[in-house]
Amino acid sequence: MEPYHAPEPIALPLAPPEPNPAEPPADESAEEAPLVGSSSPLIDETLESIAREGARRMLERALHAEVDAHLGRSRYDRVADFSGYRNGYGREREVTIGTWSVEVRPPRVSDTPTHIPPFRSSILPRGRALSSETQRLFARLYLEGLSSGDFEPAFRELVGERAPLSSSTILRLREEWKAEYAAWRVRPISERFAYIWCDGLYLGVGSELEHSCLLVIVGARADGRKELLAMELGYRESTDSWADVLRSLRDRGLEAPLLAIGDGALGLWAALRDVFPETRHQRCWNHRAMNLADKVPKRLQPELRHQLRSVWNAPSRSECELRRDEVGRWLHARGQDPAAETLYRDWDDFTTFYDFPAEHWIHLRTSNPVESIFAGVRVRTNVAKRMRRRDSALCLVFKVVQRLEHAWRPLNGGLTVMTLVLRGERFVDGIYVPRFESEEVPAA
Repeated sequence: MEPYHAPEPIALPLAPPEPNPAEPPADESAEEAPLVGSSSPLIDETLESIAREGARRMLERALHAEVDAHLGRSRYDRVADFSGYRNGYGREREVTIGTWSVEVRPPRVSDTPTHIPPFRSSILPRGRALSSETQRLFARLYLEGLSSGDFEPAFRELVGERAPLSSSTILRLREEWKAEYAAWRVRPISERFAYIWCDGLYLGVGSELEHSCLLVIVGARADGRKELLAMELGYRESTDSWADVLRSLRDRGLEAPLLAIGDGALGLWAALRDVFPETRHQRCWNHRAMNLADKVPKRLQPELRHQLRSVWNAPSRSECELRRDEVGRWLHARGQDPAAETLYRDWDDFTTFYDFPAEHWIHLRTSNPVESIFAGVRVRTNVAKRMRRRDSALCLVFKVVQRLEHAWRPLNGGLTVMTLVLRGERFVDGIYVPRFESEEVPAA
């Protein structure tokens, strides 16, 4: 291949020549042409046309260099090893590079010998109208919330009138996401996870009567950062669906977490007892507060929420139980016996967090790490309204969660506290108790 040469300079309009002294002077009364300021739109249009023309010429040079490399000779040269002839140009194509659309006529090659593969441009493949960077840009904008039907009116002036920019073009980009998800869901798991948060999201996909539920599990790694562990479609939040997800994680290398946090879905806790029986349970206080609020009149709900907040923020388990009894008496005094019974139900599963570091309590008392994911997903899926295919909806949510994962808040305390937790050290009301203090002295 011949060395690269810079493209020829683009001819620009020059300033008008100086007037000839022999010619009669121009009419003084004639109106002078106004000067073009530096901020005039004409300057911007000139810069745009120069850039487009430069991009077109560089693309044509690259295509010709590709033909020279295939034939083994430059134009008008002869070589002993015949590889074919140049055969003019193909039809004019409009190609989008970045946010520009340029027109180019790709060169053609004919009479290629049978022992040589036919010429196929790697720079400008057949059917390619958008560069890889432009496709990634459109995919990112789609994830950020721009509906596929909005791409054409938003980008038509940028990419040209003949560019194949339609909703079907954007939707084809999701095939790559499907391949990424298929590889992700069978990946091996080698890291140790101390905590997992579990919850389900109903997507409302298709016309099925029983809508699919997206089962999501987020784990806390040894360095305190959160990671998406599982995302599977299941039938509601049944025990079998949760058990399938947990078994898949176990079979791919996940050790039993120390603590699982979730809402009141009975299927999750039954599946955990079956797959990871040694994992402890922590129920979400936000869901318990909402359940209690539904059982009392609206006039009592603000005061009830305030009192419940003081219960789960108690500094110790004993203080938490005292505050719980006060709320129970308050409910009984107002005739809200069903709400009081709900408050005491499954109490041990709501106070498990006291056996873990106080730095982690804000993360362990609720299933907010998963709920925050759902909030970001709903912002995106609300744009698409009702999605028709379950696999397409799953891949879209997977890519949205991957984008949100980089901004997830790590656990307080950092690596030091997580190391103590994973070593199985003892914590009493959130305070670390060294082994030599917790060990009982044998009787004499």
